[in-house]
Order: sequence, then structure tokens, then C-alpha cells
Amino acid sequence: MITPKKYRLVIAEDHSLMRDGLRSLLGSRPEYTVVGEASEGREAIRCAGTFQPDLMLLDLSMPGTNGIEALKEIKRVSGQTRVLVLTAHKDEEHIFAALKAGADGYLLKDDSAEELLTALKCVLGGERFLSPAIATKVIAGYLLQEGSGKPSVYELLSVREREILKLVAEGKRTREIADYLCLSPKTVERHRTKLMEELGLHSIAALTSYAIEKGLVTL
Repeated sequence: MITPKKYRLVIAEDHSLMRDGLRSLLGSRPEYTVVGEASEGREAIRCAGTFQPDLMLLDLSMPGTNGIEALKEIKRVSGQTRVLVLTAHKDEEHIFAALKAGADGYLLKDDSAEELLTALKCVLGGERFLSPAIATKVIAGYLLQEGSGKPSVYELLSVREREILKLVAEGKRTREIADYLCLSPKTVERHRTKLMEELGLHSIAALTSYAIEKGLVTL
């Protein structure tokens, strides 16, 4: 008898209750095995490189490296890994950024368990999957973007600037950011100054509010 393929999954989610629920659901299915878990962006990237999983369930709002940048790195270090984004973000900016970064599917946290299992099957089968709740929005947004073609100020920020914006909004001090990103404090200050100029913001509080608005951090 031929043994059916068992897909290897990694769960990247910073809320332990959510991780426990996903592990319990997926562990009850004979076709899946959870080989790793991550609670922040860099850990998710390390798991991708170490385990080379068939699929990663990825939250977009985790501490440290944001989900979009983590997604790009996951695809770089483990090219065969399919990534199913599992998030609370329903706005077009997050949806399109995730798809551009290489997401193979986009599911909302308020979708049902049955929807999750359907999404896993589709994505592992080589298809793309969009939550039914956002499919119409994605099509409408795509048609609108095709007509304008002009990127937003946020889209023009560099990867490093987005990382620093997120860490500043998380309350990290200059030295902590420098240590986390392996940069000098002066380099961090220079990036932060340039970031504030590009966004037209003039205080840490304003940067934090902007990061929350963009979904880089949550209250």
C-alpha cells in the first residue's frame, strides 16, 4: 500500500492561543504534520531555512521583522515553501503587498476552520486562494491600480526604513534597534531622520500612529 504524502507545515503567529488552536486543528488531520512554530518575523525566516516546509501559515502582524518583509525572505531561503497568509488585515494595501511579496494565499482570521482547510488544500495543490470576504475587493482594487499606476509614499519606503518604522513604533530605543538590525546607532538615527522627512512626520508619536495606521503594529 502506498503511504499518502504528509505535508510539513510551520505556524508563524505571535499569539500563543491562536498557535495552539492551529496546531490542534492541523495535528488532527492525517495529511499534515506541524514541524515548527514561530512567534516573530525573524524566527519565521529561520524556521523556513531550517525545516524547508511544504507550507507556512504566516501572520502579518508579528514583533520585529514585519510579515511582508518576512514573507520575501521566506521565499528567498526556501523557494519551494508555499505561504498562506493568515491575518486580520482586510485592507487592500496589506492584501496587495502580500501578493506582490509572493503569498500563495490570503485568509482572514475570522474565516472558518473549513475555509482554512480548503485554503491549505488549494495552496498545496499549486493554486492560489483568496478569502471569499476579500475576493471582490481584490478584483476591484486591481482594476483601479491598473488605471493609476502611481505608488504611494509608503510603497516607496525602503525595506530598512519600514523595519525601523516598525521597531520605533514598538517602543524600541535607538540602541535596541541598532543591536537588532546589526547597525550603528548613528545609522539608525540617520534612517529615522530620513524616514520622518519622507513621511512629513515630526515626532515619534506621529511615526507610531502612522505605523499603526499601516498595520505594522497593533494596539
